[in-house]
Amino acid sequence: MAEPSGQRTHHQMKAFTSQLTFFVRQSTSKRNVRLLTRFLLVLGALVLVYSVLFHIFMELEGQKHSWLTGFYWTMTVMSTLGFGDITFTNDLGRVFSVVVLISGMLFLLVLLPFTFIEFFYAPWMQAQAEARAPRHLPESTSGHVILTAYDPVTASLMRKLDNYGYPYVLIVKELNEALRLHDLGIKVLFGEVDRPETYRLARAERAAMVALTGSDFENTNVAFTVRELSEKVPIVSTANSDVSLDVLSLAGSSDVLQLAQMMGQALARRIIGVDARAHVIGQFGEVLIAEATAAGTPLEGRNLAQSRLREYAGVNVVGVWRRGKFEVGTATTKIDAYSVLVLAGSQDQLDRYNELFCIYHVSTAPVIIIGGGRVGRAAAAMLEEREVDYRIIETRADRLRNAEKTILGDAADLATLEKAGLRECPAILITPHDDDQNIYLTIYCRRLRPDVQIISRAVLERNVSTLHRAGADFVLSYAWMGATAIFNCLKRTDVLMVAEGLQVCETEVPSHLVGRSLAEASIPQETGCSVVALSTGSRLKINPAAGEVMRAGEKIILICTPEAEQRFLQRYGVRLSPAKG
Repeated sequence: MAEPSGQRTHHQMKAFTSQLTFFVRQSTSKRNVRLLTRFLLVLGALVLVYSVLFHIFMELEGQKHSWLTGFYWTMTVMSTLGFGDITFTNDLGRVFSVVVLISGMLFLLVLLPFTFIEFFYAPWMQAQAEARAPRHLPESTSGHVILTAYDPVTASLMRKLDNYGYPYVLIVKELNEALRLHDLGIKVLFGEVDRPETYRLARAERAAMVALTGSDFENTNVAFTVRELSEKVPIVSTANSDVSLDVLSLAGSSDVLQLAQMMGQALARRIIGVDARAHVIGQFGEVLIAEATAAGTPLEGRNLAQSRLREYAGVNVVGVWRRGKFEVGTATTKIDAYSVLVLAGSQDQLDRYNELFCIYHVSTAPVIIIGGGRVGRAAAAMLEEREVDYRIIETRADRLRNAEKTILGDAADLATLEKAGLRECPAILITPHDDDQNIYLTIYCRRLRPDVQIISRAVLERNVSTLHRAGADFVLSYAWMGATAIFNCLKRTDVLMVAEGLQVCETEVPSHLVGRSLAEASIPQETGCSVVALSTGSRLKINPAAGEVMRAGEKIILICTPEAEQRFLQRYGVRLSPAKG
């Protein structure tokens, strides 16, 4: 519906008033107005003098004109219009006309436009721009998240906060950048990130969290500044260096996250080509979420019904990863050499699964880690804990930490890869902080080893699907992982994300499913969500049988993708909530 003209005019006048007020209150604006006023007074005095001299010189020629005519002649000559209806006949008058003409060109055609633009128009436009970028939040604001840097991690975090209904504001110190982000729909606050006043105006004392993702030095400064304003607000900082952990904590950070360390560990946990055992990747109460490879086991070539895993081990195969694509587990889901099973069960059930399959697909060949930076070294440390051999390929000699397990060379060189054990390795980890390079290496390694497990890091979320298409089995984006880690620090939630785009959710049993069995409801077939447990108070039924009847007041625990979550909402009219791990 179109806005009524009267209401639109009211909004325009209100916006104009706020911009005018903002303009007038600025100290630079007051100075500029004074300078412009002085210039106009000088110009007015000059016009007055010329008008008087016009009368004097005209009387010398015997001509008489009114004072209005003198002003008219002065303005037409100074503005170079020169109508020619009033002219001097002697040389003195003509010389005077030339002087008036030249001074008019200087004052009206050069100085006046420059002065007006410099001291009024440009500041006015600046005031309009700054009025679009808020400098403070309403006094009633509370429960919001304050961000201090715009990067891939915070961009992903903003989307996550929007999805779950958490308000946020991004502090930006550059006006042009603030306006650009504002035009993109990002909620910004214009101000310096290291000024206490900025956080007072951002209502930091009532914020749910302050997230710092800048450099270690900047994060320390901001954490110390915010902590002086409030002793209670949670402050989450990222740290690049190990030595910054203690300093950031001393500065007031509630949580300090080493994202590179977390990324390396997460990538290493994804390596399952060394054995066929189930490796835990998430936990919800007593429910464990694990992944296991099927290659080289009796499961290869069967469907889930033929595998009889529920009968033999009690585990529930909630889905299958196949080259980066998650498929909900159904009775007819095929298992092949590229399938990675996503399992849900108790510790006892996973132990029984491992007893069945621990003898299969055991490899003693070293895992190849491409990149010896912070992420690569963290992955290597995690593999050492698992007693898995590895080789790091690194181009920079200054990053060599363990000469016996590091190969200096370019991973794009076949000889270097073969020296690292390309032909026998069970998995390849690609860890550089460069998506273009990672895509290149993924395509190259997949061509050389079609059967190897390739796990790659992505800096930006948008490149995750590209890396999957390039041949990566698993891709973990730095932005998604960092955003999830920070999001989980919110005291009101601890969302259990078991993989990128795959999370554990919960909801009360929808009213029209009460009294029906899980088999009758066909939730996986209808929505794509896999049921892993039913919860009644403190009691948790892990992997309930198909004949289990759902009762009023019970909660369903599910694993789902965002698309499946949306289908559940459309099918049952109930919105899923993130489960708390």
